[in-house]
Amino acid sequence: MRFTIYQESRQGGRHNNEDRTTYCYSRDALLVVVADGMGGHHYGEIAAQIAVQTLADTFQREARPLLTDPFRFLQKGMSNAHHAILDYASRHRLLDTPRTTCVACVVQDSIAYWAHAGDSRLYLMRNGKVQAQTRDHSRIRLLLEEGLINEAQAAEHPDRNKIYSCLGSPTPPEIEFSRKTPLDHGDILLLCTDGLWGVTSGDLMAVALKGANLVQAVPMLLHQAEIKGGPHGDNASVVAVRWEDAYVEDASSAISTQTMTQDEVTTKLDEFGRNPAYKSDLTDDEIEKAIAEIRSAIDKYNPAR
Repeated sequence: MRFTIYQESRQGGRHNNEDRTTYCYSRDALLVVVADGMGGHHYGEIAAQIAVQTLADTFQREARPLLTDPFRFLQKGMSNAHHAILDYASRHRLLDTPRTTCVACVVQDSIAYWAHAGDSRLYLMRNGKVQAQTRDHSRIRLLLEEGLINEAQAAEHPDRNKIYSCLGSPTPPEIEFSRKTPLDHGDILLLCTDGLWGVTSGDLMAVALKGANLVQAVPMLLHQAEIKGGPHGDNASVVAVRWEDAYVEDASSAISTQTMTQDEVTTKLDEFGRNPAYKSDLTDDEIEKAIAEIRSAIDKYNPAR
């Protein structure tokens, strides 16, 4: 496989950054995940951390070097994360469970498989146009589809942040799956939270990324989102992948997995509380305790071989 990948998260105007992102790749498979946590007192970011870490851990164990069934992998990973979040809430006797959106994509054999719960989005972009995108699990999308409101009304609607499917809710999540989608050379997969897509349309992002260096273009999109979001803007996070297959665009940014061994997996995952981009006012002791509890919750549903 050959691809260029870039991920970044911005805090925006929020007190904490409750978004989480990760990517992992073996010789023959790639996983990308974005999660947007919901819940006060740091619990939203813990829910998001559990989601991305559960999927990353499972990928590290099972992608040797291919996943046997990518859709089954996504379904199991998201379901296990959902139950791990519920267990965390039960142990802490929380009155309301922490929750998170989740969108995840696997690419292997130049075919993309994705799944999502909530309103974090995946866009497939080709030649400067959006070829496919996820459908938000939100009240606003239902109103739009029923023709009860238009796009301009949706942007200002009081229910624009209300979603009906997520990980961690007492109600089991509605996980929606894509079709098997072959990728062409130059295709871009962009996964992001609503802090980005809420202020920048997919069409505009597709134009901005056409032929661009992702390492330069994606931070520009996030910077513009921060400006548009203003002092109360949401966290904005993105992972963007340009599928290059047999072509290396730039030796400094392109990744080739050709020389990786069958059992080798590379992961870019920030541990809870360790990345300044995910600002937290927890103490070091509180962070260490949270890390241990996150690992405990995940391991119950993701036991090591």
